[in-house]
This record gives sequence, structure tokens and C-alpha cells, in this order.
Amino acid sequence: MNRILPFLGWFKDYRKADLRADLVSGVTVALVLIPQSMAYAQLAGLPPYYGLYASFFPPMVAALFGCSRQLATGPVAVVSLITAASLEPLATAGSSGYIAYAITLALTVGVFQFALGVLRLGVVVNFLSHPVVSGFTNAAAIIIATSQLSKFFGVHVDKAEHHYETIGRVIVAAWHYTHWPTLGMSILALMIMYGLKRTYPRIPYVLVAVVVTSVIAWATEFEQRHHVPLSSIISPEVRELVQSYNDSTVKMEELSATRTAMNHELAAIKRSAGDDSLEYLHVKHEVDAANIQIYKTKALTCSYRHELRSFLFTGVVEPDESLRFHLAADELADDRGDGRTWRLAVGNGAFDNGSVTMTSGGAVVGAIPGGLPTLAMPKFSIQEFLALLPSAVIISLLGFMEAISIAKAMAAKTGQVLDPNQELIGQGLANIVGSIGQSYPTSGSFSRSAVNLQSGAVSGLSSVITSIAVAVTLLLFTPLLYHLPQATLAAIIMMAVIGLVSVTSFVHTWQTHRIDGGIQIISFVATLAFAPHLDRGIMIGVALSLTFYLYKGMKPNVARLSLSADGTFRDAEYWGLRECIHISMIRFDASLFFANASYFEDLVNERVTTLPELRHILLVANGINDMDASGEDALALAVDNVRAAGIEFSMSGIKENVLALMKRTHLYEKIGEENIFPSQPTAIRTIWGAAHQGSEEKRCPLEVVYILEECGGD
Repeated sequence: MNRILPFLGWFKDYRKADLRADLVSGVTVALVLIPQSMAYAQLAGLPPYYGLYASFFPPMVAALFGCSRQLATGPVAVVSLITAASLEPLATAGSSGYIAYAITLALTVGVFQFALGVLRLGVVVNFLSHPVVSGFTNAAAIIIATSQLSKFFGVHVDKAEHHYETIGRVIVAAWHYTHWPTLGMSILALMIMYGLKRTYPRIPYVLVAVVVTSVIAWATEFEQRHHVPLSSIISPEVRELVQSYNDSTVKMEELSATRTAMNHELAAIKRSAGDDSLEYLHVKHEVDAANIQIYKTKALTCSYRHELRSFLFTGVVEPDESLRFHLAADELADDRGDGRTWRLAVGNGAFDNGSVTMTSGGAVVGAIPGGLPTLAMPKFSIQEFLALLPSAVIISLLGFMEAISIAKAMAAKTGQVLDPNQELIGQGLANIVGSIGQSYPTSGSFSRSAVNLQSGAVSGLSSVITSIAVAVTLLLFTPLLYHLPQATLAAIIMMAVIGLVSVTSFVHTWQTHRIDGGIQIISFVATLAFAPHLDRGIMIGVALSLTFYLYKGMKPNVARLSLSADGTFRDAEYWGLRECIHISMIRFDASLFFANASYFEDLVNERVTTLPELRHILLVANGINDMDASGEDALALAVDNVRAAGIEFSMSGIKENVLALMKRTHLYEKIGEENIFPSQPTAIRTIWGAAHQGSEEKRCPLEVVYILEECGGD
């Protein structure tokens, strides 16, 4: 029962003081989680309140069915970023279709993680090596931080194909026009969080920044938005451009709907008639033509949107107290301006018929639907599930690696024994149940887990308390979040990812191993270069890691041993030791398998052909942990070649599993029981005399071992 329901173990020796500690920790984490989750939801391209939905079920379910008692699950920065990168090619960020994809992605991630946990396959995360994850995380932190610059400066730009191009657009827009109150609000939020974190770290600094900036935004009427008729803009050029933008947007929506219908038709034809039928080729041609039209229409729409965002207006109060807007570049006949600089609020959709939204203030969270999320199974097709699966695999592995790393770090302090597969089950169920509550993918959070541990959390009950606190917020306190500035959310994200950037990790990895250091740098650069297509950076890193692993397996370290001054056998080349001319001791430091079998053969043949006085080869097998059929065949062939050259062959230090294999294939009998020794000294003491009969070698470096044997020494 404890394996199926791990939370039953919480209450063993549970005391009243532990309950008090869990209550305090749960509420403390909730105070950090609520504003953080809203910020991360926006990073994922979702409305802020979906961050609250992702903070309702997942923390509780992950704690109930996972193994770590202090791990705080919920929205996290890296998973949010990958979610946005995965879904933006499929739908417009924030749209109903996009939200549906995000919820389906959470279900897909959950199913994959749960399956890995049930099948006890948590070891698959080892494919993501530390250099790859570290390089990716550092790059992701920079991408996350820079993705918030538009909210930081109060400007709006369309995303480009590459992230660095988007940042270039933000810089140009900020140079053209920066909304100074928004910039001031961003800096104030950062100063509050940084100052409190340095001086009073126990105070929930994120919550303080949220409260202070929200109160200021409410008191100063930070948000200034007016819905006005299009005729209120006194510029024929702007009105015509608005109409052109609307026409282009409507056409874009129609083309997208048509393409979706044709794709469904194409899939049906492929199943019934095959992809080489004339009907399939005809519809495929129509889909390609629609794609070209969509591409051109999208480019035209983006140019309209960019031009509309560049206009600055001056508001004029008319006698009837209505507002009319003149281009800021126009000179007014009298000084009737309201002193504000107004802009068109241009979203991704078309303007309402005959009306536009004018803004001169900063962006706030706005109205949040009250109440708990509607519970329902996500609706999806098998095609959608399979289309999201590659992204789900990356999110699952990265998210779990982050979660289990945090859990291990905390377990080292608490003494808890962790089961990675059980944690996979917990994280998987958290995402599955979360998707029923309209959550997007979640994972373990480093910052909130640290808060949980520092607050004294004893069991996963603290995470259950956190979920209850989020539910209470959704039921009662969402109106208080209306005036929360978007700039504050941007500052929260920037503050959260600062700790992910670590230059010292690059230096340490480079000092540890140059190739690993190079893989980390390449993963970092590739992730930055291909952003927002983050999967490419990870794939490049994984491919390099596997290639290096195979290369090391194909050409492992091989040592030619000799006796050192301290009486141990060491690598003669590395330590500059003299070798015996009649006995060659070879230590093969790897499993003997298909990838290095030929290399082993060449190595043995090289010793036979280059050492004219060689009489005996001793293969030191301490480093051979395993052997496959190719390795066994190569070893048998090497024995034949060596003995055909008139040279003796023996082995020492063979592992039990390798020895069992040799006996099954009769290689053991071929080599001869008398030529297989338990250790190197025993082997040398036995073979030295025969190998040196009639020898003219003076002061053999291995002679001392033989003499000790003759004298009865060890």
C-alpha cells in the first residue's frame, strides 16, 4: 500500500508540531507560487489565470503520489518556455485553439512520464548528460529573461522566426517609444524583490512586489484604455490602414480554416487511397497553394500591425467630453491636448467593427474569471496527440531531470531515500490530473522547493496546503489581481531565472573534461541560435554526447603496465616506466563489444609485430565489465593469432559475468585454465620464469615480483 499510496508514510511518527510546520510552509509557498504562476503562464503564451489553474491540482497530486516530501510542483520557467516554443507553430498564442493544445500537451507529458515510471524506466533521463542540460539551461535563462524585455519597456512587437531577431525588434521599438511608467514599474519591482531577498530573505519578496506595484497601479490609474469609434482618429491614413489590417486578418482566419479542413481531407484520402493516388496529389497541391497564400497574407498582416503600432497620437477633449486622437506629429491649432501619448492597442486579431482601443497607460493583468477551473477531459485526436508527442518527450525528460535533481539535493539534507521511478509516477499523475483541471505542463520548482524546505516542511502535506491556498485565491481573491502590472510579472520572471545563469558551470566542466566542456558550449550556442526552436539545441547536444560516448567506446583507454617503485602496476607510458621486453601486460579499460572489437584485435596484433623479443602477452581484464558476441569472437581470434606467432597468452582479473560467458562459449577451455589467473602478481610469478629462459634481459622490471614468489613473499 505504501508503494501505491506513498502519502500513507507521511503520518508515521507525525506530531502536532509537524502539522504546524507544514501549514506554515504550504501557505508560504503559495504566497510565492500565485504571482509566479501567473508570470510563467504568460511566458507559456497563456492568459495569466491559467498559471493559477496549473497551481491547483499538480502540487497536491505530485506530493501525494511522488516520493519527495519537500518538492514543490507547479509552473516553472523552462517548461513554460518550451511549451510556448512547441505550440506557437500550431496556433496563435492565447487563442482558444492554443489553450486546448496546451492542455492536451499536459496530458501527453503526463501519460509519457507515468508510463516511464510504471515501467521503471527512469534511467532514460541519463541520455540528457549534465553538459547538455547545463548548456541548455543557461541559454534558456537568457532567452526567458530577454523575452520579457517588451513588457519591461512597454512596447509591442511581432515575434520573428528567430529569438534574436525578435529582440532586435524590441530594441528598435523601445528606441522609437518607451512607456516610462511601465519601465519605472519594472525597475521598482526588481528593486523590491532584490533588496528584500538580500536583506530579509524570509519575507515573501515576490508577494511584497506584487502588492506594492498593484496598489501604485490602482492609485495612479496606471491602465489607461479607451474603446472609441474608429472615426475618433483624425487621420484618413490610419483609418484606411485599420481597415486593410482587418481585411487581411479576416482573410488569414479564412485561409487557416480552409487549410485545416483540407488537411483532414488529405489524411482521410491517404488512409483510403494512399499517398500515391491522383486524388491525394490534387488535394496536396491545394494544401501547398494554401500554405503559400497563408505565408504571404501573414507577412502582409504583420507589416500592417507593425505600422499601426508605430503611430503615436495626441488626445484632444472635445466639448461633448469625448476624445479625438490626432497624430502626434501633427501640429494642433490650439493647445487642447490632454498631455498623454496614445497608441493603438493592436492584438493578433481584427479590430471590432467600427471601434478601436486606444491606450496611454501600462498593461495590467485585468479581469480574472472567478471560481475553480471547469473539470473535463481534454478533447483531442490521435493525430494531435502524436503531433505533440516529440515536444512532450523533451518536456518530460527535462522537467523530470530538473525535479529529481532538486529532490536529491533536498534528500541529502533531510536523509530521505528517493525512488526516481515513483517520482516519475507522481509527476505524470500531476500532469494528467492537471490537464483535467485546465493545466498546462508542470514540473518541480527549485526556488519554491527551497522555500518549502527553509520554511520547515516535514511532509507533502505542505504541498496539499499550497493547492488549497490557490483554490481559495481562485474563489475569493481574483478581483484583487486586476491591477497587477504586466511589468511586475516580467520582473518576477527575470528575477527567477537569474539564478539559472552560471558561468562557473562552464569553467568547471571545461576543467573536468575538454570535450564535455565543448559539448556544453555548443549546446548553449545552438539553443540561443535556434530559439525559439529549443528542441534543436537539445537534440544537437544529445547527438554530440552520444557520438562522444560511442567514440570513447570504439577507442577506449588501453594501458601497457609495468611495475612502479611503490610496488603497484601502473601505465608505463603515463608514468615513464620501463617495460619487460618478453612480457607485455595490456589493460583494456572498457567492455569488449562490437564497436571496439576490431580495435582490440589491432592492438594485440600491434604488440606481436612490433616487439621482436615478445614471448608472453598478459591481458589484464579488470576493466572489462562485459563482453558481447563480437567481443568474444575478437578475443578468440586474438588468442589464435598470438599463439600462431609462437607467443603465449594468458589473462588475469576476469569479472564473474565475463568468466561465465567464456565458459559458455568454451573460450575458457581454449585459453586454458592454467593460463587464467586471479590477479596480476599471481600471473607474473607464474609466467616470469618460462618467459625469461635463456633471456639476456638485464634487470627486468618485473623480476622483483618473481623473486618474492621464489622467496615465499607476498
